[in-house]
Amino acid sequence: MTAAVSLLTYSTKPRGGVVHTLALAEELVRHGLGVDVIALGDPDKGFFRSVAAPVRLIPAPAPRDTLEERVAASVDALADGLRRLDGDLPAVLHVQDCISARAALRLRDEGAAVCVVRTVHHVDDFTTPELVECQIRSIVDPDVVLVVSRMWQERLAAEFGVTATIVGNGVDCTRFSCRPSPTELEARRAEVGAVGRFLVLSVGGIEPRKGSDHLVRSMSLLRSRLDPPPVLAVMGGHSFQDHRAYRDAVLASLPGLGLELGRDVVLLGTVDDRDVPGWYHAADAFAFPSVNEGFGLAVLEALATGTPTVVADLPVFREYLEYERDVLVVAPGDDEALADRLHLIATDASARRKLAESGQRVAARHTWAESARRHLDVYRSIGVSI
Repeated sequence: MTAAVSLLTYSTKPRGGVVHTLALAEELVRHGLGVDVIALGDPDKGFFRSVAAPVRLIPAPAPRDTLEERVAASVDALADGLRRLDGDLPAVLHVQDCISARAALRLRDEGAAVCVVRTVHHVDDFTTPELVECQIRSIVDPDVVLVVSRMWQERLAAEFGVTATIVGNGVDCTRFSCRPSPTELEARRAEVGAVGRFLVLSVGGIEPRKGSDHLVRSMSLLRSRLDPPPVLAVMGGHSFQDHRAYRDAVLASLPGLGLELGRDVVLLGTVDDRDVPGWYHAADAFAFPSVNEGFGLAVLEALATGTPTVVADLPVFREYLEYERDVLVVAPGDDEALADRLHLIATDASARRKLAESGQRVAARHTWAESARRHLDVYRSIGVSI
C-alpha cells in the first residue's frame, strides 16, 4: 500500500514519543490508511521491537560531544535522508519531535510539496539559544500542530501563539492486561531480589524530569517503615540528552540514604519490549513522581496492568485521572508524602484492589483505536484521502 502519511521520529529507542509513533502507525494500518515510519537509526538493527507497519530507517550520525551538536547533526542527517527520498514521500509528513520537525520543515521550505503535521508531546526546558530557537521553530512553523493534552494546548497558545488540536494517547489494554504465570512473575521478582519484599517499579531511567532524586529519598523513608525493606526497580533510561551528572549524583546519594545499588535500588535499563508488561505485573506499586510530562504513557501502561499507581500532581494528570480513586497523588518533590502513599499500598489490600479496578477502567477508555480515529479526522481535514 502506498503511504499517504509518513510518521517521522528521531530515534529507534523506547522513549515515549517513539512508542507513540509505532503504536499509532500500526493502528492506522489496521484502519486501512497507507502509512510508514521514517526514523534515524541503524538500518541493520531496526527499532527496539518489531513493527507491524512499513519502516524506512535513515542512518543516524556519529555521536557528538554536546547536545547542541547532537541535535544539529541529527537534523542534518534526517534532512539529507528525506531529500534522497523526495521522489518517494507522501504529501503529509507527521513529525513527533523537534529534530524530525526541523528536518521536515527544511525540506518543505526548500520547495518539496509536503504538509508538515507536528505532534508536540511536551516542551523541553532548553536554555542555550540554539536549542531554544530549534524548539520554537519546530512548534511555530509546521502547517498543523497537534498536542496530547489540554494543558499543552493552552501552553502552546499562551507561549507560542499556536492553535493546536488535541489528539490523545492510547494503550494496548489487551497486551498489558494479560497477566504472566505465577512462575514468571516470581522469576522477575527474584531477578531484582524482591522475593518476599515490596517491589516498587518506576519507568524512565534516572533523570531530572522523572524526579529520580525525590523517588530514592522516599524509598529511604519507606525502608524504615517496612520489614523486610522494599525494592525499587527502575526500567528504561535511554535518552537523547546527557543526564550522566544527575544520574551519578543520585546514585552517589544512595549510601547516605541507607540504600544499596543492586539490593535496594536496581537499574533494569532498557528491557526487551516483550518483557515490559511482565515487569508492571510483577511490581506491587508503580511510582511516577515526574516534574514534567506530556501525557504519561507509562501511567496508562501501569493502570492497564492493574498495578496500584502513585503520581505527582501535574496538570496533565488531572485531565484523565481522578485522584485518590484511579491513582494516589503527591505534591511534586514531597518525599514524606510519596513514602506515605507507597506505604498505604503496601499495607492496605482494600486500597490496592480499588486502585487496580479503577485504573483498569481508565486505561480501557484510552485506546490506540480512538487515537487513530482522531488522527484520521485531522488527515482528512488537510486533504488526505482515507
